[in-house]
Amino acid sequence: MRIIFICGVLLNHTTSTFEGRIDNAAASQLFLEATHLMLHFTRMGFMFMTGLVLTLNYYNRKHEWLKFERKRFVSAGIPYLAWNFIVMFLSIEVGVNFSMANFKADYIDAIVHGNQFYMYYILIVLQLYLIFPLIVLMFKKLVNHHTLIMSISFTVQMAILIFIKYFLPHIDDSHWWWWFKAYGENVLTYQFYFLAGTYASIHYKEVKRFINTHIKPIAWITGILSLGTVGLFFFDTDVLHLSMGATMSVHQPYMLVYDIFMIAFVFWVGLRFAYWRQHGLWPWIDRWVHNVAKVSFGLYLVQTIPLAMLAFILTKISLPAWAMVLCLPIGYVFVVAVAFGISWFCYKVPPFGILIGRNNLHFKKRVEATQEKITTVVEEQKLTPENRK
Repeated sequence: MRIIFICGVLLNHTTSTFEGRIDNAAASQLFLEATHLMLHFTRMGFMFMTGLVLTLNYYNRKHEWLKFERKRFVSAGIPYLAWNFIVMFLSIEVGVNFSMANFKADYIDAIVHGNQFYMYYILIVLQLYLIFPLIVLMFKKLVNHHTLIMSISFTVQMAILIFIKYFLPHIDDSHWWWWFKAYGENVLTYQFYFLAGTYASIHYKEVKRFINTHIKPIAWITGILSLGTVGLFFFDTDVLHLSMGATMSVHQPYMLVYDIFMIAFVFWVGLRFAYWRQHGLWPWIDRWVHNVAKVSFGLYLVQTIPLAMLAFILTKISLPAWAMVLCLPIGYVFVVAVAFGISWFCYKVPPFGILIGRNNLHFKKRVEATQEKITTVVEEQKLTPENRK
């Protein structure tokens, strides 16, 4: 599921890069714009997975929350600080957007607001880490009311999206605190997806059974809603006369329903993969999925670099708009390959693993410790039954 969501994010941003190189009057650009919202389920899928994995790892543990906060802020905070610095420095080197004279101010602003290089997700997750103990406490205290929690959460989420789309544009928010104005970096804007991940982890068997039982209507509705995003695009542009930014926004009531069904469908795909893996999946596919999953967080962190490279390459290419669209798969493969290459390097070469949330600094020590344990087990297996007693 992580691979599907992160690869969807990369496809989303690759499409935007190609779109920026096509003439505004071209039908090809309209095609890319009108179909763009189909890919916008990926952000919410990532939020769902974050809630699910955190709950899976910590819900039934002895809660040492200070240790949890320290570990999580280190694993996500160091990459956040590092990649903001690295990409901003590289941008200055190639003469794009930033200057060395304002580096300190720009860097601090990027860290505080999470508004550069697609780093908003990391800032949101850091906020989630702060409130996650409260989420666990709520689900444990209200153990018989989890469905009610999700019903209230869905209602609140829908209200937030209606407010953002239909009311917020007409309100003067110039005096608001940035955390409320920049709702895209506010953890509360995504609360339903985090809670849905928590719910799915706690009630995994029930969720699994429900999705498997109802997969046909889920798949059909998902497909219809996906095509419906094209209608949403024209409704926003031709009827509501929204700006392109507002039209492309993920923060729309329709997208909440679409995201729920798409996440459920991807969940089913994950279940099918688990089944195939246990019933004769080709080893090379299993190995490929395993390796990409290891560095999926890294793919997100480094994506700005291959996307910038792609944008530069496209400036050197002069093609008709329709030909540019046909080249999109090639550009997408390029972005994924470069992002994976950088991430895999960090994963395999100490100490760079810390840049993708994978501390490999003590990798050799861990291998030695594991080998020592294996040796101990082997020696124990050689003992006679009497000696074992």
